[in-house]
Amino acid sequence: MWKKSENKLKKKFLFKNFIEVTAFFSKVAIVSEKLNHHPKIIVEYNSVDIELFTHDNNNSVTEKDYNLADAIDKLS
Repeated sequence: MWKKSENKLKKKFLFKNFIEVTAFFSKVAIVSEKLNHHPKIIVEYNSVDIELFTHDNNNSVTEKDYNLADAIDKLS
């Protein structure tokens, strides 16, 4: 579940290994490009942390962020 914290939507995704992490990251990149909205992503061995916020709206959470969150959830 996405949590709203510090004016951002945040979520951690856990995986078995780095191969699964990189596959997921690639899918997120493709969806982000299609929606023209790019998240902050922190990649580790078995996890991906994603933060969503809109730069051109004073770094606040907007409909763009909720749309991207929904699209990312459909990937996992």
